Amino acid sequence: MSPCHFPHASAHPRIQNMSMVWSRIVSGIVAIALALLATLLGGWPFTLLFAVIIFLGQNEYFNLVRTKGMAPAAKTTMFVSQVLLVICTIDGSLADAVMPVAGTFICFYLLFQPKMATIADIAASILGLFYTGYLPSYWVRMRAINNFASGGYRFHDWANIFQSEKRDFTLLSQGLTATLLTFLCIWAADIGAYIIGKFFGKTPLTEISPKKTVEGAIFGIVASVVVAVVGTYYLNWPRTPFTGIALGLLIGVASILGDLTESMLKRDAGVKDSGQLIPGHGGILDRTDSYIFTAPLVYYFVTLLLPLLSF
Repeated sequence: MSPCHFPHASAHPRIQNMSMVWSRIVSGIVAIALALLATLLGGWPFTLLFAVIIFLGQNEYFNLVRTKGMAPAAKTTMFVSQVLLVICTIDGSLADAVMPVAGTFICFYLLFQPKMATIADIAASILGLFYTGYLPSYWVRMRAINNFASGGYRFHDWANIFQSEKRDFTLLSQGLTATLLTFLCIWAADIGAYIIGKFFGKTPLTEISPKKTVEGAIFGIVASVVVAVVGTYYLNWPRTPFTGIALGLLIGVASILGDLTESMLKRDAGVKDSGQLIPGHGGILDRTDSYIFTAPLVYYFVTLLLPLLSF
């Protein structure tokens, strides 16, 4: 073999790695831009975003389930999950009633199949509804908290905020600010955990995900707390900085638990990624696992705990 072949052989993996890095960066930027735009608009655009995410995520989840030999009610579960999102957008107070009704409907469907359903089939279907349908629907409910009296989002409100001498973000709806703050905390936790874990992590966190480290997890939670404290200060939430510390801890821990839960599902199914939808990132569940447990916790933090702290 000619020596001129060696540089080509060594350069090929490097080019491939750089291509993968740029794919991750570009797809990440596009995803963040779409998420921010839908969040700012709120209402049906925000619901549509999560309808697509939940549909794709449930499809990946049921593919994982099928590798274990189960036959879940996938189409039925995916349909009722979309109905749940629509109801959350119209009237969030009715959303909790959908869960038991949907679960009953799924069981009814499985009981009357030609092939008798197993306990595993029913359990996998109900988990799919709860884990990839009901829990993520709280993002829609949280975004809808205290919308503007005029209805919906107004772009010129941002201009009024930044033109004023004092940045009064309380002019925006609590649903919008809580959603954006939660996003920022999750991003801070994920980025902080990845960077510190990659360069300084030495202590394995759990066998479920061998690459995750204690150092990365701790720094991710700290990063979430810092962002939450700054955010709650500017939003003028009561009892700051303690409110920010509590919120940051809640989001940081919940994001890690969501990541580990999805890793456990993949490990049990014997796959590395839940899918190959996003270039350089894997499947939709691989990118949204940190968001699954956070929304319900933050929603009740804002709707139940904050009013009590205001007194």
